[in-house]
Amino acid sequence: MTWYCEYAPGHQFHGPYHDTEYGFPTEDETVLMERLALEIMQAGLNWLIILKKRNGLNRAFGAFRVDTMAGYGDKDVKRLLNDENNIRNHIKVAAIIENAKRVQAMRASHGGFAQWIAAHHPLTKADWVKLFKKTFKFTGGEITGEFLMSIGYLPGCHCVDCPTFKKIARLAPPWMQVATAFYEDR
Repeated sequence: MTWYCEYAPGHQFHGPYHDTEYGFPTEDETVLMERLALEIMQAGLNWLIILKKRNGLNRAFGAFRVDTMAGYGDKDVKRLLNDENNIRNHIKVAAIIENAKRVQAMRASHGGFAQWIAAHHPLTKADWVKLFKKTFKFTGGEITGEFLMSIGYLPGCHCVDCPTFKKIARLAPPWMQVATAFYEDR
């Protein structure tokens, strides 16, 4: 297994993401929406492409503000599909917009996206995948797993001797708050 930790540090694009974001817990709705959208955009592509396009994706999707994206209509979809800074895939664009609407609904049902995630923790990856497939558009195993690792809800984003792992451990991400055996037995 090749760890992200082996090649990301020092890389122009991978380094900053690895060192300051990947695996760090967050409850910020905009950050959560961006991470989910980036994982959706990455499907079938190299993560480096997404990191290189990240600033353009943020501009294209209104900085991933949920209310802005949930209000997108046909004109916005056309704009997004013509924007060279975007991953111009109609299915992915439509899924991200629909997912923003679903996150809006989570405010009423759970208090927000972060609270919805926390309300279901802990789950095995397989159970998370089932839940995400039922709740969101275009979220399979890889997308769901990477999203949850990126926000500290599943283990595996850093090797234990990585300096970033040590920083994250001090923050006690949700996956560390439950017995490691919970994940190993499933």
